[in-house]
Amino acid sequence: MPDRMSLAMIRSRLAFLGLGLLVSFLLYLLLPAIQQESSSISGELSPPKDSMDARVEARAAPPPPPPPPRSNVSLLTGKTAGDSPTFYIEAVPVNDAVGRKANRFDILLLHGQSFTSKTWQDLGTLTLLAEHGHRAVALDLPGYGMSLESKAKASDQGRLDYMLRIIETLGLKDPIVISPSMSGLFSLPLVLQHGEHLRGFIPIAPVGTKSYSAEQYQRVQTPTLIVYGERDTNLGTQSLENLRQIPKHTVAMLVDAKHACYLDQPRHFHQALIGFLNSLK
Repeated sequence: MPDRMSLAMIRSRLAFLGLGLLVSFLLYLLLPAIQQESSSISGELSPPKDSMDARVEARAAPPPPPPPPRSNVSLLTGKTAGDSPTFYIEAVPVNDAVGRKANRFDILLLHGQSFTSKTWQDLGTLTLLAEHGHRAVALDLPGYGMSLESKAKASDQGRLDYMLRIIETLGLKDPIVISPSMSGLFSLPLVLQHGEHLRGFIPIAPVGTKSYSAEQYQRVQTPTLIVYGERDTNLGTQSLENLRQIPKHTVAMLVDAKHACYLDQPRHFHQALIGFLNSLK
């Protein structure tokens, strides 16, 4: 009888021991999964420091942007009255303290067949000239841009009278005339007949140069900067051949540039332009 009871107790203890080993083994297998789930829940309830910092920074108001620099150039537009009303864009230098500065030179910019006054604005030439202390006025010639057609452009005398009237109306004092391509029809009569009233002349491969004689060119005493593109083998070389007969001339060839050379090489054009203006007294 005692032997049977001892055997039963031994079996019972072995069963408990086996159960304990089984539970321990199961806990050993499940413990990593429990830790991972606990860590995930903790991460959701307590976000990492970086995330909190990001949210705090997002709620903070950004600093205001710095104010834009004040421009020292004023751009104006207008239209002349009377015969041949002409649209123009004007750029003038401005002194923040006392208003308009004393202009160094008045500069009148004409344009070619396919262009308008806005070409000089888009190219930055008007602003550049004003930044260097000049008053710059770009026209829409009759029949171009925002200027209506006019019978004034039908003859050399009509175009000359038109230019003289524009200079007087806009109050340009001994202007420097910049004249590309087609606008030579307007500028050349002015330079050849009234050059003494111009401070300078900057022809850019203008048309019409072959209409005048060497003697007429040699009488011109206006300081002249002849500009043309290296690849302009038509009007560029033709105008150079004729205009270089003006006694007080210099030449600026823009490398690898075509007829509208100031558009192909604006930086080099502007350098030549400012250099020429700085050479005038």
